[in-house]
Amino acid sequence: RQTGFAMLCETNPQEVMDLSAVAHCAAIEGRVPFINFFDGFRTSHEIQKIAVWDYDDLADMCDMKAVEEFRARALNPEHPVMRGSHENGDIFFQHREASNVYYEAVPEIVEKYMGKVNEKLGTDYKLFNYYGAPDAERVIIAMGSICDVAEEVIDYLTAQGEKVGLVKVRLYRADKLLEAIPETAKKIAVLDRTKEPGSQGEPLYQDVVFALANAGKSVFTCGGRYGLGSKDTPPSSVFAVYEELAKDEPKKQFTLGIVDDVTNLSLAEHASPNTAAEGTIECKFWGLGGDGTVGANKNSIKIIGDNTDNY
Repeated sequence: RQTGFAMLCETNPQEVMDLSAVAHCAAIEGRVPFINFFDGFRTSHEIQKIAVWDYDDLADMCDMKAVEEFRARALNPEHPVMRGSHENGDIFFQHREASNVYYEAVPEIVEKYMGKVNEKLGTDYKLFNYYGAPDAERVIIAMGSICDVAEEVIDYLTAQGEKVGLVKVRLYRADKLLEAIPETAKKIAVLDRTKEPGSQGEPLYQDVVFALANAGKSVFTCGGRYGLGSKDTPPSSVFAVYEELAKDEPKKQFTLGIVDDVTNLSLAEHASPNTAAEGTIECKFWGLGGDGTVGANKNSIKIIGDNTDNY
């Protein structure tokens, strides 16, 4: 986080296809390097049918003037320049601060390219996307593949009149987070898929607490860890978070998907209702380890994807 790279996150393979273009174009125009990231294994190894971008559309989006300027700045023996020379404190500090203007411009540039993607695809990508009841009182803030699971649970709960919602983080550390949180929110749970031992809270949780404090807002905020080592995070885990937020005094820190009998931070999870969309066909494949079960599943998915209109 401290390297100075901007960080753009995606939730599923289709978003990786769509928003990778945003990361590339924003890096070229904004002159700030990007880490374009998504969940390791859970998203990176998922086989899913997607709509693939056309190179003409990508070319139409790209700022070729910025590309030419980038190439002109490249190290070239024909027009040599010196970079990274030794500087004393009087100059170095000012050089570090002079880069602020580039970072301040990044969110607007990313929004611009998200807008171009939205125009072409009819999508609604934003720096932070809100999903759920407009008057939600219990809100989860998260990024990555857990957002798709949370949306299923939110659809189920809002159909029963529950006031719950989700803020999906796309551009990490952008300054428009609070705009995505409903004014009605009374309790917030921030989910991080990482653990920093000894910290007061995980990175996204700390950023949310800071943003709220900076804006003078007083909203109960707790932090949870999930999915370490690709530990599965099914709908039951998301139900558990909303159940915890419904309590008078929710845990300030908690874990999902495990039974923690050492520090007792885990939330109790119960069998949850089926939250899949109506009409969903579910199949279970049986096999013995090492006999190609994974390969057989992949083949089945590819046959469905390549030979039907189904996703």
